[in-house]
Amino acid sequence: MSTETIAIITLLGSLGLMILLRFPIAYAVGLSSVLCLTVQGLNLVTVCQHMVKGISSYSLMAVPFFITMGVLMGSGGISEKLIALADSLVGWMRGGLAMVNIVASYFFGGISGSAAADTASLGPILIPMMVNNGYDDDFSAAVTITSSVEGLLVPPSHNMVIYATTAGGISVGSLFLAGYLPGALLALTLMIGSYIISVKRAYPKGSPFNFINFVKQLASSFWALAAVIIVIFGVVGGVFTATESAAFAVVYSLFVSVFIYKGLNWKGVWRVLDDCIDILAIVLILIAASSAFSYCITILEVPEMAATAITSLSDNPIVLALLINLILLMLGCIMDMAPIILIATPILLPIAKSIGIDPIQFGIMIILNCGIGLLTPPVGAVLFIGSAVSKVSIERLVKAALPFYLCMIVALLLITFIPGISLFLPNLFAK
Repeated sequence: MSTETIAIITLLGSLGLMILLRFPIAYAVGLSSVLCLTVQGLNLVTVCQHMVKGISSYSLMAVPFFITMGVLMGSGGISEKLIALADSLVGWMRGGLAMVNIVASYFFGGISGSAAADTASLGPILIPMMVNNGYDDDFSAAVTITSSVEGLLVPPSHNMVIYATTAGGISVGSLFLAGYLPGALLALTLMIGSYIISVKRAYPKGSPFNFINFVKQLASSFWALAAVIIVIFGVVGGVFTATESAAFAVVYSLFVSVFIYKGLNWKGVWRVLDDCIDILAIVLILIAASSAFSYCITILEVPEMAATAITSLSDNPIVLALLINLILLMLGCIMDMAPIILIATPILLPIAKSIGIDPIQFGIMIILNCGIGLLTPPVGAVLFIGSAVSKVSIERLVKAALPFYLCMIVALLLITFIPGISLFLPNLFAK
Protein backbone atom coordinates (compact mmCIF):
# COMPACT_ATOMS: atom_id res chain seq x y z
CA MET A 1 0.00 0.00 0.00
CA SER A 2 1.47 3.37 -1.02
CA THR A 3 2.18 6.23 1.38
CA GLU A 4 -0.47 8.36 -0.37
CA THR A 5 -3.14 5.70 0.13
CA ILE A 6 -2.24 5.35 3.81
CA ALA A 7 -2.36 9.15 4.17
CA ILE A 8 -5.84 9.32 2.60
CA ILE A 9 -7.12 6.55 4.89
CA THR A 10 -5.57 8.32 7.87
CA LEU A 11 -7.03 11.71 6.90
CA LEU A 12 -10.59 10.58 6.22
CA GLY A 13 -10.67 7.72 8.71
CA SER A 14 -9.45 9.79 11.65
CA LEU A 15 -11.87 12.60 10.74
CA GLY A 16 -14.81 10.18 10.62
CA LEU A 17 -13.79 8.52 13.88
CA MET A 18 -13.45 11.82 15.72
CA ILE A 19 -16.82 13.00 14.42
CA LEU A 20 -18.42 9.79 15.71
CA LEU A 21 -16.69 10.36 19.06
CA ARG A 22 -18.26 13.85 19.11
CA PHE A 23 -14.97 15.78 19.00
CA PRO A 24 -15.46 19.51 18.36
CA ILE A 25 -15.41 19.65 14.56
CA ALA A 26 -12.57 22.21 14.38
CA TYR A 27 -10.32 19.94 16.46
CA ALA A 28 -11.31 16.91 14.42
CA VAL A 29 -10.44 18.64 11.15
CA GLY A 30 -7.17 20.04 12.49
CA LEU A 31 -5.98 16.82 14.15
CA SER A 32 -6.79 14.70 11.09
CA SER A 33 -4.67 17.10 9.01
CA VAL A 34 -1.77 16.77 11.47
CA LEU A 35 -1.99 12.95 11.37
CA CYS A 36 -2.12 12.98 7.59
CA LEU A 37 1.03 15.09 7.25
CA THR A 38 2.79 12.99 9.90
CA VAL A 39 2.14 9.81 7.90
CA GLN A 40 3.62 11.49 4.83
CA GLY A 41 6.65 12.67 6.79
CA LEU A 42 5.98 16.32 5.97
CA ASN A 43 6.85 19.29 8.16
CA LEU A 44 3.99 20.06 10.57
CA VAL A 45 4.77 23.77 10.26
CA THR A 46 2.74 23.46 7.05
CA VAL A 47 -0.41 23.07 9.14
CA CYS A 48 0.20 26.39 10.89
CA GLN A 49 1.06 28.13 7.64
CA HIS A 50 -2.15 27.04 5.95
CA MET A 51 -4.29 27.81 9.00
CA VAL A 52 -2.98 31.38 9.00
CA LYS A 53 -3.35 31.60 5.22
CA GLY A 54 -6.94 30.35 5.49
CA ILE A 55 -8.10 33.33 7.54
CA SER A 56 -5.79 35.91 5.95
CA SER A 57 -8.38 36.84 3.37
CA TYR A 58 -9.92 40.23 2.71
CA SER A 59 -13.18 38.62 1.62
CA LEU A 60 -13.47 36.66 4.87
CA MET A 61 -13.42 39.92 6.83
CA ALA A 62 -17.07 40.23 5.81
CA VAL A 63 -17.96 37.15 7.89
CA PRO A 64 -17.42 38.66 11.37
CA PHE A 65 -19.10 41.89 10.27
CA PHE A 66 -22.23 40.15 8.97
CA ILE A 67 -22.42 37.98 12.09
CA THR A 68 -22.17 41.09 14.27
CA MET A 69 -24.84 42.84 12.19
CA GLY A 70 -27.19 39.89 12.62
CA VAL A 71 -26.69 39.67 16.37
CA LEU A 72 -27.15 43.44 16.82
CA MET A 73 -30.33 43.58 14.74
CA GLY A 74 -31.67 40.36 16.25
CA SER A 75 -31.26 41.79 19.76
CA GLY A 76 -32.40 45.28 18.88
CA GLY A 77 -36.17 44.89 19.10
CA ILE A 78 -37.00 44.25 15.46
CA SER A 79 -38.48 40.74 15.84
CA GLU A 80 -41.89 42.04 16.92
CA LYS A 81 -41.98 44.55 14.06
CA LEU A 82 -41.20 41.92 11.43
CA ILE A 83 -43.83 39.59 12.89
CA ALA A 84 -46.39 42.41 12.74
CA LEU A 85 -45.42 43.10 9.12
CA ALA A 86 -45.79 39.43 8.20
CA ASP A 87 -49.14 39.24 10.01
CA SER A 88 -50.48 42.22 8.07
CA LEU A 89 -49.44 40.52 4.83
CA VAL A 90 -50.50 36.85 5.21
CA GLY A 91 -52.22 36.54 8.59
CA TRP A 92 -55.66 36.47 6.96
CA MET A 93 -55.14 32.97 5.48
CA ARG A 94 -56.23 29.63 6.93
CA GLY A 95 -53.46 28.74 9.36
CA GLY A 96 -52.55 32.42 9.28
CA LEU A 97 -50.05 32.34 12.15
CA ALA A 98 -48.12 29.52 10.46
CA MET A 99 -47.94 31.70 7.33
CA VAL A 100 -46.83 34.64 9.49
CA ASN A 101 -44.10 32.46 10.96
CA ILE A 102 -42.80 31.51 7.51
CA VAL A 103 -42.92 35.03 6.05
CA ALA A 104 -41.39 36.56 9.19
CA SER A 105 -38.48 34.13 8.82
CA TYR A 106 -37.95 35.37 5.26
CA PHE A 107 -37.78 38.97 6.47
CA PHE A 108 -35.69 38.13 9.53
CA GLY A 109 -33.32 35.99 7.49
CA GLY A 110 -32.32 39.02 5.48
CA ILE A 111 -31.12 40.56 8.72
CA SER A 112 -29.68 37.70 10.76
CA GLY A 113 -28.45 35.32 8.04
CA SER A 114 -28.69 32.53 10.58
CA ALA A 115 -31.23 29.74 11.04
CA ALA A 116 -30.24 29.37 14.69
CA ALA A 117 -30.73 33.10 15.36
CA ASP A 118 -34.09 33.00 13.59
CA THR A 119 -35.34 30.12 15.73
CA ALA A 120 -33.96 31.60 18.95
CA SER A 121 -35.41 35.08 18.25
CA LEU A 122 -38.78 34.36 16.63
CA GLY A 123 -39.52 31.03 18.32
CA PRO A 124 -40.11 32.35 21.87
CA ILE A 125 -42.61 34.87 20.45
CA LEU A 126 -44.41 32.92 17.73
CA ILE A 127 -44.63 29.42 19.21
CA PRO A 128 -46.56 30.48 22.36
CA MET A 129 -48.67 32.80 20.20
CA MET A 130 -49.61 29.92 17.90
CA VAL A 131 -50.31 27.51 20.78
CA ASN A 132 -52.55 30.10 22.49
CA ASN A 133 -54.53 30.42 19.26
CA GLY A 134 -55.27 26.69 18.97
CA TYR A 135 -52.26 25.34 17.03
CA ASP A 136 -50.55 22.15 18.20
CA ASP A 137 -47.24 22.81 19.93
CA ASP A 138 -45.28 20.32 17.81
CA PHE A 139 -46.70 21.79 14.58
CA SER A 140 -45.83 25.31 15.75
CA ALA A 141 -42.26 24.31 16.56
CA ALA A 142 -41.88 22.39 13.28
CA VAL A 143 -42.97 25.42 11.25
CA THR A 144 -40.53 27.60 13.18
CA ILE A 145 -37.42 25.45 12.68
CA THR A 146 -38.04 24.60 9.02
CA SER A 147 -38.84 28.17 7.99
CA SER A 148 -35.67 29.37 9.73
CA VAL A 149 -33.64 27.82 6.90
CA GLU A 150 -34.86 30.64 4.66
CA GLY A 151 -32.44 32.84 6.60
CA LEU A 152 -29.52 30.93 5.10
CA LEU A 153 -30.65 31.66 1.55
CA VAL A 154 -31.84 35.25 1.90
CA PRO A 155 -28.81 37.56 1.85
CA PRO A 156 -26.69 38.86 3.38
CA SER A 157 -25.56 35.46 4.65
CA HIS A 158 -22.07 34.92 6.04
CA ASN A 159 -22.26 31.30 4.84
CA MET A 160 -22.48 32.60 1.27
CA VAL A 161 -19.26 34.54 1.86
CA ILE A 162 -17.58 31.37 3.17
CA TYR A 163 -18.73 29.44 0.09
CA ALA A 164 -17.63 32.19 -2.32
CA THR A 165 -14.18 32.24 -0.73
CA THR A 166 -13.87 28.44 -0.72
CA ALA A 167 -15.07 28.07 -4.32
CA GLY A 168 -12.71 30.79 -5.55
CA GLY A 169 -13.60 33.43 -8.10
CA ILE A 170 -17.31 33.53 -7.19
CA SER A 171 -18.92 36.96 -7.00
CA VAL A 172 -20.41 37.52 -3.55
CA GLY A 173 -22.87 40.02 -5.04
CA SER A 174 -24.13 37.48 -7.59
CA LEU A 175 -24.42 34.85 -4.88
CA PHE A 176 -26.43 37.26 -2.74
CA LEU A 177 -28.83 37.93 -5.61
CA ALA A 178 -29.11 34.21 -6.32
CA GLY A 179 -30.55 33.53 -2.87
CA TYR A 180 -33.73 35.59 -3.09
CA LEU A 181 -35.83 33.42 -5.42
CA PRO A 182 -34.76 30.08 -3.87
CA GLY A 183 -35.58 31.54 -0.44
CA ALA A 184 -39.00 32.61 -1.73
CA LEU A 185 -39.51 29.17 -3.31
CA LEU A 186 -38.70 27.47 -0.02
CA ALA A 187 -41.13 29.78 1.78
CA LEU A 188 -43.84 29.01 -0.80
CA THR A 189 -43.45 25.22 -0.49
CA LEU A 190 -43.57 25.47 3.31
CA MET A 191 -46.69 27.66 3.12
CA ILE A 192 -48.41 25.14 0.86
CA GLY A 193 -47.58 22.35 3.31
CA SER A 194 -48.76 24.47 6.24
CA TYR A 195 -52.01 25.34 4.46
CA ILE A 196 -52.83 21.70 3.73
CA ILE A 197 -52.21 20.71 7.36
CA SER A 198 -54.13 23.76 8.62
CA VAL A 199 -57.17 22.87 6.54
CA LYS A 200 -57.12 19.26 7.75
CA ARG A 201 -56.80 20.31 11.38
CA ALA A 202 -59.14 23.31 11.09
CA TYR A 203 -56.61 25.79 12.37
CA PRO A 204 -57.99 29.35 12.61
CA LYS A 205 -57.81 32.24 10.15
CA GLY A 206 -56.52 35.66 11.11
CA SER A 207 -58.05 39.09 10.59
CA PRO A 208 -58.98 40.09 7.01
CA PHE A 209 -56.28 41.81 4.97
CA ASN A 210 -56.11 45.56 5.56
CA PHE A 211 -53.96 47.55 3.15
CA ILE A 212 -53.68 50.56 5.46
CA ASN A 213 -52.43 48.34 8.28
CA PHE A 214 -49.93 46.72 5.93
CA VAL A 215 -48.52 50.11 4.90
CA LYS A 216 -48.32 51.13 8.54
CA GLN A 217 -46.38 47.99 9.50
CA LEU A 218 -44.14 48.33 6.45
CA ALA A 219 -43.25 51.87 7.51
CA SER A 220 -42.55 50.65 11.05
CA SER A 221 -40.18 47.99 9.71
CA PHE A 222 -38.51 50.30 7.18
CA TRP A 223 -35.31 50.89 9.15
CA ALA A 224 -34.70 47.16 9.59
CA LEU A 225 -35.40 46.25 5.96
CA ALA A 226 -33.35 49.21 4.71
CA ALA A 227 -30.19 47.58 6.07
CA VAL A 228 -30.62 44.66 3.68
CA ILE A 229 -31.43 46.92 0.73
CA ILE A 230 -28.37 49.09 1.34
CA VAL A 231 -26.02 46.12 1.66
CA ILE A 232 -27.29 44.16 -1.35
CA PHE A 233 -27.65 46.99 -3.82
CA GLY A 234 -24.43 48.55 -2.58
CA VAL A 235 -22.51 45.36 -3.42
CA VAL A 236 -24.34 44.62 -6.67
CA GLY A 237 -24.08 48.23 -7.81
CA GLY A 238 -20.36 48.32 -7.15
CA VAL A 239 -20.64 51.08 -4.55
CA PHE A 240 -18.59 49.03 -2.12
CA THR A 241 -17.23 45.52 -1.66
CA ALA A 242 -18.93 42.83 0.43
CA THR A 243 -16.47 43.51 3.25
CA GLU A 244 -17.05 47.27 3.14
CA SER A 245 -20.81 46.77 3.02
CA ALA A 246 -20.63 44.43 6.03
CA ALA A 247 -18.66 47.00 8.04
CA PHE A 248 -21.18 49.71 7.12
CA ALA A 249 -24.02 47.34 8.09
CA VAL A 250 -22.58 46.94 11.59
CA VAL A 251 -22.51 50.71 12.15
CA TYR A 252 -26.01 51.06 10.69
CA SER A 253 -27.37 48.19 12.83
CA LEU A 254 -25.86 49.69 15.95
CA PHE A 255 -27.49 53.05 15.21
CA VAL A 256 -30.93 51.56 14.43
CA SER A 257 -30.95 49.20 17.43
CA VAL A 258 -29.85 51.84 19.97
CA PHE A 259 -31.33 55.12 18.73
CA ILE A 260 -34.37 54.24 16.55
CA TYR A 261 -35.89 51.00 17.83
CA LYS A 262 -34.22 51.44 21.25
CA GLY A 263 -34.15 47.70 21.80
CA LEU A 264 -30.58 47.93 23.10
CA ASN A 265 -28.84 50.20 25.56
CA TRP A 266 -25.07 50.56 25.66
CA LYS A 267 -24.77 47.89 28.33
CA GLY A 268 -26.74 45.57 26.07
CA VAL A 269 -24.44 46.41 23.15
CA TRP A 270 -21.41 45.20 25.10
CA ARG A 271 -23.28 41.98 25.97
CA VAL A 272 -24.13 41.45 22.29
CA LEU A 273 -20.53 42.06 21.23
CA ASP A 274 -19.40 39.52 23.82
CA ASP A 275 -21.77 36.97 22.26
CA CYS A 276 -20.36 37.82 18.82
CA ILE A 277 -16.82 37.08 19.97
CA ASP A 278 -17.87 33.60 21.08
CA ILE A 279 -19.47 32.90 17.68
CA LEU A 280 -16.61 34.39 15.68
CA ALA A 281 -13.96 32.43 17.59
CA ILE A 282 -15.68 29.17 16.64
CA VAL A 283 -16.18 30.15 12.99
CA LEU A 284 -12.66 31.49 12.39
CA ILE A 285 -10.94 28.54 14.11
CA LEU A 286 -13.00 26.23 11.93
CA ILE A 287 -12.07 28.11 8.76
CA ALA A 288 -8.39 28.00 9.73
CA ALA A 289 -8.45 24.25 10.45
CA SER A 290 -10.39 23.56 7.25
CA SER A 291 -7.75 25.39 5.23
CA ALA A 292 -5.13 22.91 6.43
CA PHE A 293 -7.53 20.04 5.68
CA SER A 294 -8.14 21.40 2.17
CA TYR A 295 -4.38 21.49 1.59
CA CYS A 296 -4.15 17.82 2.55
CA ILE A 297 -6.95 16.67 0.26
CA THR A 298 -5.51 18.76 -2.58
CA ILE A 299 -1.98 17.33 -2.45
CA LEU A 300 -3.46 13.83 -2.14
CA GLU A 301 -5.75 14.50 -5.16
CA VAL A 302 -8.83 13.43 -3.22
CA PRO A 303 -11.22 15.64 -5.28
CA GLU A 304 -10.07 13.98 -8.51
CA MET A 305 -10.47 10.51 -6.98
CA ALA A 306 -13.91 11.36 -5.64
CA ALA A 307 -14.97 12.77 -9.00
CA THR A 308 -13.77 9.62 -10.76
CA ALA A 309 -15.53 7.36 -8.25
CA ILE A 310 -18.85 9.22 -8.45
CA THR A 311 -18.87 9.61 -12.23
CA SER A 312 -18.02 5.92 -12.63
CA LEU A 313 -21.38 5.09 -11.04
CA SER A 314 -23.25 6.79 -13.87
CA ASP A 315 -22.75 9.26 -16.69
CA ASN A 316 -26.32 10.54 -16.39
CA PRO A 317 -26.31 14.20 -15.20
CA ILE A 318 -29.62 13.72 -13.38
CA VAL A 319 -28.31 10.74 -11.42
CA LEU A 320 -25.07 12.57 -10.60
CA ALA A 321 -26.98 15.66 -9.41
CA LEU A 322 -29.11 13.45 -7.15
CA LEU A 323 -25.97 11.75 -5.82
CA ILE A 324 -24.40 15.12 -4.99
CA ASN A 325 -27.52 16.13 -3.07
CA LEU A 326 -27.62 12.78 -1.28
CA ILE A 327 -23.98 13.11 -0.20
CA LEU A 328 -24.60 16.63 1.12
CA LEU A 329 -27.74 15.55 2.97
CA MET A 330 -25.86 12.65 4.59
CA LEU A 331 -23.03 14.98 5.62
CA GLY A 332 -25.63 17.34 7.10
CA CYS A 333 -26.72 14.60 9.48
CA ILE A 334 -23.27 14.35 11.07
CA MET A 335 -21.60 17.74 10.53
CA ASP A 336 -22.39 21.41 11.00
CA MET A 337 -22.89 23.80 8.10
CA ALA A 338 -19.58 25.66 7.84
CA PRO A 339 -17.35 22.54 7.82
CA ILE A 340 -19.50 20.95 5.12
CA ILE A 341 -19.08 24.04 2.92
CA LEU A 342 -15.34 24.18 3.57
CA ILE A 343 -14.67 20.46 3.09
CA ALA A 344 -17.22 19.39 0.46
CA THR A 345 -16.94 22.35 -1.93
CA PRO A 346 -13.45 21.51 -3.27
CA ILE A 347 -14.53 17.89 -3.77
CA LEU A 348 -18.05 18.23 -5.20
CA LEU A 349 -17.91 21.53 -7.09
CA PRO A 350 -15.76 20.11 -9.95
CA ILE A 351 -18.26 17.27 -10.35
CA ALA A 352 -21.17 19.71 -10.38
CA LYS A 353 -19.45 21.86 -12.99
CA SER A 354 -18.77 18.81 -15.15
CA ILE A 355 -22.51 18.11 -15.44
CA GLY A 356 -23.40 21.72 -16.22
CA ILE A 357 -24.30 23.07 -12.78
CA ASP A 358 -23.21 26.69 -12.43
CA PRO A 359 -21.00 27.42 -9.38
CA ILE A 360 -23.52 29.99 -8.14
CA GLN A 361 -26.37 27.51 -8.48
CA PHE A 362 -24.26 24.90 -6.68
CA GLY A 363 -23.69 27.38 -3.87
CA ILE A 364 -27.44 27.66 -3.33
CA MET A 365 -27.76 23.88 -3.46
CA ILE A 366 -25.07 23.27 -0.86
CA ILE A 367 -26.48 25.93 1.47
CA LEU A 368 -30.01 24.50 1.30
CA ASN A 369 -28.69 20.96 1.81
CA CYS A 370 -26.74 22.14 4.84
CA GLY A 371 -29.84 23.96 6.08
CA ILE A 372 -31.83 20.73 5.99
CA GLY A 373 -28.95 19.11 7.86
CA LEU A 374 -29.39 21.64 10.68
CA LEU A 375 -32.84 20.13 11.26
CA THR A 376 -31.84 16.47 11.32
CA PRO A 377 -30.46 14.37 14.17
CA PRO A 378 -27.96 13.57 15.58
CA VAL A 379 -26.21 16.98 15.32
CA GLY A 380 -28.98 19.27 14.04
CA ALA A 381 -28.29 22.46 16.00
CA VAL A 382 -31.51 24.23 14.98
CA LEU A 383 -33.53 21.10 15.84
CA PHE A 384 -32.19 21.19 19.39
CA ILE A 385 -32.77 24.94 19.72
CA GLY A 386 -36.35 24.51 18.51
CA SER A 387 -36.92 21.70 21.00
CA ALA A 388 -35.52 23.79 23.85
CA VAL A 389 -37.55 26.89 22.93
CA SER A 390 -40.83 25.02 22.44
CA LYS A 391 -40.31 22.39 25.16
CA VAL A 392 -41.34 19.75 22.60
CA SER A 393 -39.28 16.53 22.67
CA ILE A 394 -36.89 15.85 19.78
CA GLU A 395 -38.89 12.74 18.81
CA ARG A 396 -42.22 14.62 18.58
CA LEU A 397 -40.60 17.54 16.79
CA VAL A 398 -38.96 15.37 14.14
CA LYS A 399 -42.24 13.54 13.54
CA ALA A 400 -44.15 16.83 13.19
CA ALA A 401 -41.48 18.16 10.81
CA LEU A 402 -41.67 15.20 8.39
CA PRO A 403 -44.19 16.89 6.03
CA PHE A 404 -42.00 20.01 6.01
CA TYR A 405 -38.89 17.96 5.23
CA LEU A 406 -40.78 16.79 2.14
CA CYS A 407 -41.56 20.40 1.20
CA MET A 408 -37.88 21.29 1.57
CA ILE A 409 -36.79 18.36 -0.60
CA VAL A 410 -39.23 19.48 -3.30
CA ALA A 411 -37.70 22.97 -3.19
CA LEU A 412 -34.19 21.46 -3.33
CA LEU A 413 -35.02 19.36 -6.40
CA LEU A 414 -36.56 22.35 -8.19
CA ILE A 415 -33.45 24.43 -7.46
CA THR A 416 -31.22 21.57 -8.66
CA PHE A 417 -32.96 20.95 -11.97
CA ILE A 418 -34.22 24.46 -12.83
CA PRO A 419 -31.09 26.65 -12.96
CA GLY A 420 -33.12 29.79 -13.65
CA ILE A 421 -34.45 29.84 -10.09
CA SER A 422 -30.95 30.61 -8.83
CA LEU A 423 -29.48 32.36 -11.85
CA PHE A 424 -32.30 34.65 -13.03
CA LEU A 425 -31.48 37.62 -10.81
CA PRO A 426 -27.66 37.38 -11.15
CA ASN A 427 -28.01 37.19 -14.94
CA LEU A 428 -30.53 40.04 -14.97
CA PHE A 429 -28.28 42.42 -13.05
CA ALA A 430 -25.20 41.31 -14.97
CA LYS A 431 -26.67 42.76 -18.19
